[in-house]
Amino acid sequence: MLSDIHTPIALLDGQSPAEFMRRHWQRRPLLIRQALPRMKPPIGFAALRRLAREDDVESRLVWQEDGRWAMEHGPFARLPKAGEPGWTLLVQGMDLHDEATAALMQRFRFVPDARLDDAMISIASDGGGVGPHVDSYDVFLLQAAGRRRWRIGRQKDLSLDPDAPLRILQHFEPTEEYVLEPGDMLYLPPQVAHEGVALGDGCMTISIGFRALNRAELARGMLETAADGLAEAPRVGDARLYRDPGQPASLAPAALPEPLVEAALDALRTVRLDRALAVRFLGRHLSEPKPGVFFAPGTELPDLIGAWPADGRLVLDRRTRMLYDGSHVFINGEDEPLRSAGALRMLADARELACAQARPAMAERERLQAWLEAGWVHYRDAAGK
Repeated sequence: MLSDIHTPIALLDGQSPAEFMRRHWQRRPLLIRQALPRMKPPIGFAALRRLAREDDVESRLVWQEDGRWAMEHGPFARLPKAGEPGWTLLVQGMDLHDEATAALMQRFRFVPDARLDDAMISIASDGGGVGPHVDSYDVFLLQAAGRRRWRIGRQKDLSLDPDAPLRILQHFEPTEEYVLEPGDMLYLPPQVAHEGVALGDGCMTISIGFRALNRAELARGMLETAADGLAEAPRVGDARLYRDPGQPASLAPAALPEPLVEAALDALRTVRLDRALAVRFLGRHLSEPKPGVFFAPGTELPDLIGAWPADGRLVLDRRTRMLYDGSHVFINGEDEPLRSAGALRMLADARELACAQARPAMAERERLQAWLEAGWVHYRDAAGK
């Protein structure tokens, strides 16, 4: 976590996070030479290829064959050799599978966690790429190894190639071109057309992507959360059920009964679409772990309720998502309404909590103990074990 959002940093081309968010975020692209000097890949090429063979890892292989695009989803029993030209392997959610990638992603937390999605790593042979396309989300494209040529442009024609298995622009009109070396980075806001092509073998690019929530998704989530609240409300007789004891016999059985229409409208009027509902929906939804994520607790767990540790620290599992507002803490899709949650908010912001500097209330200690036992949080002693 950044301690100061007003200090210039190399990661953002000498701008402070506050300046970058004001000048570029969702506005215009930014090329950053040596955003991370002396860049080294967080994971090796061979290790990434091994991950693409696993069932619980989302991966894709993209290549061209006779001038036509082709794509295959993993897991892969066999992958192209490094010297074969024109292929790209993409492994999604690398922050879930690799500690170094997860640590790298933490550098971008000047953007709220609620917007941060995942880190994808792609490796490519000479000429490899996924074609010109447009993303609906913000992305930082960090060159980790090798060289890649990026061409970008803002174009109105967003028609897609109908024969391609992925969303490739039919007519690409680039206006700028950059070659990125290891440590260089390109930021692109949504709807900027772009194409990246590997220049030589051994190309690795890390894409830090952000969530793109559309209005329909937000509205649907609010209504579903409200409906869940109604379904969970205490029963009062059968008041939750539609009743029509006055329904007369019908000569038009296919016609919708007007009382039923009014009952549906009345049900909607009982829903409170307020700030509390929005917080509950967003907190649960945006902290929900990715599909297929499993947690494992440590082998030796301290008793936080009986005796708070004098040293060491509590660390969020790299797969844990944690958010909060004024009176709630949301973790891995669960809602924890707590009156006193200062230590938990510190844990969420820093993703770790020094035990010597915190004195959590008992309610917080109880929650932390439960999260330790679930594997959502881990204890590290003074030696880091």
